[in-house]
Amino acid sequence: MTAVSIPIEHVLVLAGVLFAIGLAGVLVRRNVIFLLMSLEIMMNACGLAFVAAGARWAEADGQIMFMLILSLAAAEVAVGLGLVLQLERRFRNLDIDAASELAG
Repeated sequence: MTAVSIPIEHVLVLAGVLFAIGLAGVLVRRNVIFLLMSLEIMMNACGLAFVAAGARWAEADGQIMFMLILSLAAAEVAVGLGLVLQLERRFRNLDIDAASELAG
């Protein structure tokens, strides 16, 4: 059986499309849950680009960067969940515009 190699250009185009979808979600959506999901898509697109670059040059650096991105995503989920709970408790909705009313 022969190994199939996917060209790096295809992987980078996929990463770019995923990043664009995530960016559109961040710019368009006003719900906190969708905003956090869009940020996750953007981080996964960056991780895919790092892994593809690491595979292209046969280095483990891309996988190490992806591990750092995963840890950043876990921290984002933890902080984001706290924000979601506070917004729901205080305003009874998850609209991001309600957060602009938060005052000391």
